[in-house]
Amino acid sequence: MNRKGRAFALRPEIEAKVPETAMVMAAGLGKRMRPLTATRPKPLVEVAGKALIDHVLDRLRAAGVGKIVVNVHYLPEALEAHLKSRATDFEVRISDERKQLLETGGGMIHALPLLDADPFLVVNSDNYWVDGPADTLQLLASLWREEEMDALLLLVPLANAGNHGGQGDFHMKSDGRLARREKAKVAPFVYTGIQMVSKRLLRDAPEGPFSTNILWDRAIAEGRCFGAVHQGLWFDVGNPAAIKATERALVHG
Repeated sequence: MNRKGRAFALRPEIEAKVPETAMVMAAGLGKRMRPLTATRPKPLVEVAGKALIDHVLDRLRAAGVGKIVVNVHYLPEALEAHLKSRATDFEVRISDERKQLLETGGGMIHALPLLDADPFLVVNSDNYWVDGPADTLQLLASLWREEEMDALLLLVPLANAGNHGGQGDFHMKSDGRLARREKAKVAPFVYTGIQMVSKRLLRDAPEGPFSTNILWDRAIAEGRCFGAVHQGLWFDVGNPAAIKATERALVHG
């Protein structure tokens, strides 16, 4: 394998600084999680006795992240009150989407004035992961190449994507560059909801609500969207059944 290919092998011995700031995506309506989200936002739904967002925040804190930007929309007061309990761990900044839910891409653009790191982490609040041989966020930081990348997405092999019923999202070349799954076909990797992003990715973005897919597609076309393979466990926690399945899997290792 060439030098670039080797750069994407797991290298736990590499020390790299994890970005100081992370954006936590927490503004969704949580429709698939009903009835549990009838009275609380999805990030406050519990898995293994702890709110989903706290699992994410614990991982961020362990990796050295000190500032978080959290977008809110559905039942925002409950989420803001919960985040106050984490004020000793993080400097918490709220990106307010009460007036309009902006989706993932629009949410990042709206939060841009609050994001004081470049690159920065972006983490969905509805996934659960367990580190492999290396800290997952440290792995992303160790693989980041500023001169080549606009986005580095953490991927998990389709066969290992817990609770995931899709056909995969991406193919990955030997140097780590990503290509989309073709229609009606299967791709070997699933996006985990965890990425490291340069502000270059957000340039010339559309106004209003839009998906990050628009920005990724441009980065893929420019050869600046890369992937890194997660070496631990990962679960899509999108509905009540997935909570029970995740908890069973954790108990049985």
